[in-house]
Amino acid sequence: MASNMYSLASPPVFTGENYQMWAARMKTYLQACDFWDAIEQEHESQPLPADPTIAQIRNHREERARKFKAKTCLYSAVSEAIFPRIIALDTAKQIWNYLQEEFHGNERIIQMQVLNLRREFEMQKMKETETIRDFSNRLLSIVNKVRLLGEDLPDKRVVEKILVTLPERFESKISSLEESKDLSKISLAELLNALQAQEQRRIIRQEESMEGAFQAKMHVQKGDKGKKKINKYNGADSSKRSGNFPPCQHCKKTNHLQKYC
Repeated sequence: MASNMYSLASPPVFTGENYQMWAARMKTYLQACDFWDAIEQEHESQPLPADPTIAQIRNHREERARKFKAKTCLYSAVSEAIFPRIIALDTAKQIWNYLQEEFHGNERIIQMQVLNLRREFEMQKMKETETIRDFSNRLLSIVNKVRLLGEDLPDKRVVEKILVTLPERFESKISSLEESKDLSKISLAELLNALQAQEQRRIIRQEESMEGAFQAKMHVQKGDKGKKKINKYNGADSSKRSGNFPPCQHCKKTNHLQKYC
């Protein structure tokens, strides 16, 4: 099973940026392929006894193969710019530890990154032209980066941030939520679903209003065209009835056309 997964799946490639995100994905990938034990434990394979059984030989080979596959997997999971840094390392555990030390940073650097991300989180505000989905995705992107660094930023804090930064068009929805629910206990998913539902209804009403206005405009334009045609024809008839023709070349009268003289 591990061999099939190893041959079919492609590991996430690390380019030197967003190490925490890559490490989380890569750890899950190695666990799924049954290679994570080669990262956690680094020990030499037990030598075979003098007269090994077929099962012992098979297990010994599989254990050695798993270590080489884990190493090869990490080779495939780094870009060409990163690969020269790990090529001289002997085991998968050494490679993993090197990447962690090089790109994850020490405790001081991590704390600075967390501080910058928290500051960025606090500065976020929803734009007037932005949707709830776009705004929440922007917030959660920052939150997930903080969590990948090992710091906790609970959903409750995200809910509070959304509630205090929403534009005025959501005031009625917030008021209705305050009347029906305890906002200190509302989940992030529940809040986002409620806000997105109102946003969708608002978009539908706007589209219906625009369609009605367009149809009314078309109706008025058609009516104006019909009036112009009637006025044109009525003008022609009245001019004929009143005898308002150019002076005839023959008799100089204006009550008929020259060709009828």
